Amino acid sequence: MTGLPDLRNVTGVWAAVDGRVARGDAAFAADLGIALAAAYGTGEHLWQHRSVFDHLLRLLTTTAGPENVTQALRLVSSAEVTSEKLDRYTASLLASGHEAADLAEAFTGRASEELRACLVHELVLRGAVVGEEPGIMGWATSPHRSPHPLGWLPLMLSGMEESADLPSYSIRGSGHSMPYGPSESREPAVDADARVPTAEETTTTAAASAMGTAVDNWVEESNGRSEARVFDLAEPLHAESVPAALLTLGLECLHRTGKKTALSAAACSPAQAWRVLFAAASTGGAYNSGSYGAYGRLAAWQSLAALAGSPEGASAAEVEAQVLDCVWHSFGADTEWFWQVAWDIGLAALSPDRRRLAVLAATDTD
Repeated sequence: MTGLPDLRNVTGVWAAVDGRVARGDAAFAADLGIALAAAYGTGEHLWQHRSVFDHLLRLLTTTAGPENVTQALRLVSSAEVTSEKLDRYTASLLASGHEAADLAEAFTGRASEELRACLVHELVLRGAVVGEEPGIMGWATSPHRSPHPLGWLPLMLSGMEESADLPSYSIRGSGHSMPYGPSESREPAVDADARVPTAEETTTTAAASAMGTAVDNWVEESNGRSEARVFDLAEPLHAESVPAALLTLGLECLHRTGKKTALSAAACSPAQAWRVLFAAASTGGAYNSGSYGAYGRLAAWQSLAALAGSPEGASAAEVEAQVLDCVWHSFGADTEWFWQVAWDIGLAALSPDRRRLAVLAATDTD
C-alpha cells in the first residue's frame, strides 16, 4: 500500500494476490481493494491503483467459487468503492464468469439495486432463464422494489437478440467482436430505374435523440459523429428501392456519393440491426468502453424503437412487433463522412405502411 505509487511494475502485486486467492483467501483481495480505495480515492490519476484494483476485481469475478462471488460483492458494495459505473462493469464480469444459480446471493445479500438490475439483464443476454431462479426472479418481480430504467426490458431474450456479441473476460483482459464496417453481403449497385417518391423531412429533436441512443457514447466519449433523420414519403416505397431512396434524401453521410463513390446497401434482418446497435452501445467506440450489456441492451432497444417509429410508452412486445414489420437495410459508402476505420454504421428502417423512412448513420475513429 505504502509503496504502490512508486512502483514501475505492478505484476508482483498481482502475483501476490493471485497466490492468496488460489489458497482460498479471497477476503484478502477484497480487503486490499477496499484499502486502495480508502487511501487513493477513485485513483483516476494513479495508474498503479487502476491496474491493481481492476486485477483484484477481475480475479474475484472470473474465478469460480461462491466465496469469490461473496468477496467481489463485498468489494464493490463498500462505501469506499461503490459507484454506478463500477456496478455495471461488475455485473458484466460476474455474469460472464458464473452461472445464474451461483449469483443468487447478489439478490438476497450485499449488493446495490443498480448492480442487481444490471446483473439480471447481463444474465438474460447470456441465455440464463432467470425465471427458473427463485432468488433472482423474486427480486426482479417484487412489487416493492424501486422502479428502474432497465425494468422496461423483457426478462427473456427475444428472437432478434439471440446473436448478441458479448465480451469474454479473464484475469488479464477481455475481448469482443466488432460487427461494423463494410459487409460482404452488401450490393454496391443501386437500381437507377427504381421509382422513388418525393420525401419530406420530419425529423424532430426528440426522434433524432432517441434514434441515436445506441451511438451516443461514440459521440460523447470518443471521436464519433452520427446522423439521425426521418422522412415522410409521398407514396409507398418498394422495399427494393430503399437504396435508391437513400441517395435522394440529402444525407450528410452520403454527400458526394455517385458513380465514383458508390453506395453499398443490402436488406438486413431486425436481428442484424439489433446486433450492430447493441455492440455500439455495450462495448463503445474507439476510446471508451460503452455501457456494458444491460444498458447496451436498453439502448439498442431504444434506438430500434425510434427507427421503427414506435409510439412513446410502447411496451417491449409492442416495439418488437413494430420492428419486425419494418423493412431494414444496412448501408455504407466511402465518403469523407465515414472514417472507414473499424466503427461505421448505416441503418435504414422503412415503416410497415412503406411511407416513413428513418436513417441512422454513425462513425468513430482512433
